[in-house]
Amino acid sequence: MKRADYINWDEYFMGVAMLAAKRSKDPSTQVGACIVSQDNIIISTGYNGMPKGCRDDEFPWNREGEETKYPYVVHAELNAILNANGRDLRGSRLYVALFPCNECAKAIIQSGVREIVYLSDKYATTPTTLASKRMLDAAGVRYTQLRPSVKSITLDLVPEEDK
Repeated sequence: MKRADYINWDEYFMGVAMLAAKRSKDPSTQVGACIVSQDNIIISTGYNGMPKGCRDDEFPWNREGEETKYPYVVHAELNAILNANGRDLRGSRLYVALFPCNECAKAIIQSGVREIVYLSDKYATTPTTLASKRMLDAAGVRYTQLRPSVKSITLDLVPEEDK
């Protein structure tokens, strides 16, 4: 008899997105994204961080003040699209921890992603999120908030021989 406590595809891919978020150096917000083909094959992942060649310790991570992170950080969704290295994303799904901003929505639409599965919509009433939803609706990109049946996924990184 097979196991009954396995995670479903949405939980699996969101888990991959959340694991990618663990790579972010941002002290206040860690966001991950995972792009998946129609056949449930991972095409790309990304997380919020500085562009390649821009050293993480030479740029600001502040949210407020004279110099902030906002002009520099590449969002997880855009990183995942760029990390796909030109692979065809038409018809794909994007899993992301936080609902995409308006700038990421533009890239999502242009890349051909057809569906977004997100975990949090904490900025739902902000102008950028409202603009994002307006563009996604106009372009026919579906978006759904994931309501997982599990609250956490634990990864054991201890080799069998060390248990």
